Amino acid sequence: MSKPDLTATPYQLDEDAIAWVRTTIDSMSVDEKVGQLFINLNNRFDEDFVNHIVDSYRPGGMRYNHTDSASVQAHIRHAQSRSKIPLLVASNIEAGGNGACTDGTHVATPLQTASTPETDAARQMGLVGARESRALGCNWAFTPIVDIHWNWRNTVIATRAFGNDHETVIKYAQAYCDGVREGAGDRPMALCMKHFPGDGRDERDQHVVTSYNDCSVEEWDASYRKIWEWGIGAGIESIMVGHIMLPEYSRKLRPGIKDADILPATVSPELLTDLLRSDLGFNGVVLTDASIMVGLTAALPRERQMVQAITAGCDMILFFRNHDEDFGFVRDAIESGEITPDRLDDALTRILGLKAKLGLHRRRDKDDLVPPVDELAVIGCTEHHEIAAWIADRTIALLKDTAETLPLDPVRHRRLRLYCLESAPDFTGVTPEFKRVAIEELTSAGFDVSVYKTVQELAAEGQRPDMQTFISAETQGYSEKYDAALILANVSDFAQQGALRIKWSMPMGPEMPWYAAEVPTVFVSLNMPNHLIDVPMVKTAINAHTPTRETVQALVAKLIGRSEFTGTHNDNVWCDSWDTRR
Repeated sequence: MSKPDLTATPYQLDEDAIAWVRTTIDSMSVDEKVGQLFINLNNRFDEDFVNHIVDSYRPGGMRYNHTDSASVQAHIRHAQSRSKIPLLVASNIEAGGNGACTDGTHVATPLQTASTPETDAARQMGLVGARESRALGCNWAFTPIVDIHWNWRNTVIATRAFGNDHETVIKYAQAYCDGVREGAGDRPMALCMKHFPGDGRDERDQHVVTSYNDCSVEEWDASYRKIWEWGIGAGIESIMVGHIMLPEYSRKLRPGIKDADILPATVSPELLTDLLRSDLGFNGVVLTDASIMVGLTAALPRERQMVQAITAGCDMILFFRNHDEDFGFVRDAIESGEITPDRLDDALTRILGLKAKLGLHRRRDKDDLVPPVDELAVIGCTEHHEIAAWIADRTIALLKDTAETLPLDPVRHRRLRLYCLESAPDFTGVTPEFKRVAIEELTSAGFDVSVYKTVQELAAEGQRPDMQTFISAETQGYSEKYDAALILANVSDFAQQGALRIKWSMPMGPEMPWYAAEVPTVFVSLNMPNHLIDVPMVKTAINAHTPTRETVQALVAKLIGRSEFTGTHNDNVWCDSWDTRR
């Protein structure tokens, strides 16, 4: 493995910074060195918890499960004040400031920002995310996502990837990175490309199963390689490795390798040491994706996962599963020599080099590692919500209107039946308010909105109709009761299933769009771009991307013809099926 060069990209450190790195490493105990290899997931916010984590395990970094901004900032401040070596504090600002705290601004998704020819939407999303996470005390963005949404069935990156080809991904990822750098201002923020070697070919989710990239060597070199080359050349400081196999490259680099020995990149030396370090020449920090994902945990026994991730080429492990066990596995491997002194020194040099790149070694006053409380005013501010509204207006895409249903007319389509398909909250933990906002906006526009209630919702209200009575009431004389139907679908799932399709509330139920043959029907996705495979019968389909207030307001303006559709889309929306275009 090539040795880290702290004078070169992405560090470019001066002599004083390099001296701090070396002096700090030389002064550390074995336990302190082990701790620097881990990034802790913080999901508790009491001082006893943070004291235990910092004092017992001395982690090199932290990331947060979501709570309000004041709590997150106070927790970071306390953790930094107690840490001997300044912490890397990460944020998942994939869609704006909501990836750092619950009151952060949900700006857009990567796919949404790429649904306009202008790259400024991607830049603005990065800008807001950096401003808001910076105010918390975060100094490391776990972005940009640079996967290619090649396979329309892949749902884990369907909205999180910028596009379905490498040129689009590079174009918008560059703009996003520019925004993060700008938003970080005088408190530099490191970037982290993910997920090496590249997600989007398999249809499965590495959170629940080890997935693989089925590219041939030639296909990978013509696509994914170009993205990693771009990011490395652009000075992106770190790369997150996915629990994703790349079989054809493993076979190329290890001739004769058995299928059983092809492992996810996280623990694959041929992909990390040979391909990423030696071939691509990456000099920065390599970290695992979350080590509690089944894509890794099912691949090897836990002890081997922890140790082999380090020996294969990862410098940091994202999250403990069990603090004492994981820490002990790595410490034992260091003491036995399996993790050699040189390999440990290389990892620590890169980790501390990144901290020096961010200037953390120069902030002698630990209070200066976290901004003052008054900087939290930027989180969820009016300006940032205006940016979200600006992006929504430009990116909502009309996929088809073959029956020429639009615009919806509050006179001609006054009696509007509204169906809302809702999923559980995503990884931010925030429940979208799209249903309430839609009712408000549509009513204000002049529609008489009638909201469909599922059997489960009726039961919660104390009503228990039998199935035949319920279905008859919902279907009889439909076109005499309603002038049009509108379906709003916020269907998503995260880390719980390998694939995702629309799931209706009951078998062959009346909410399924059978009524598209009865009245003008409009289907709107407020999340995934690939729903037409399940609703090809609708003649009007729209991708609006996000279930935010700003998106719903912009959507209603377009539905009634007050605003034009200007968003674009790629061919994934047709789901490789001819009938979805009708």
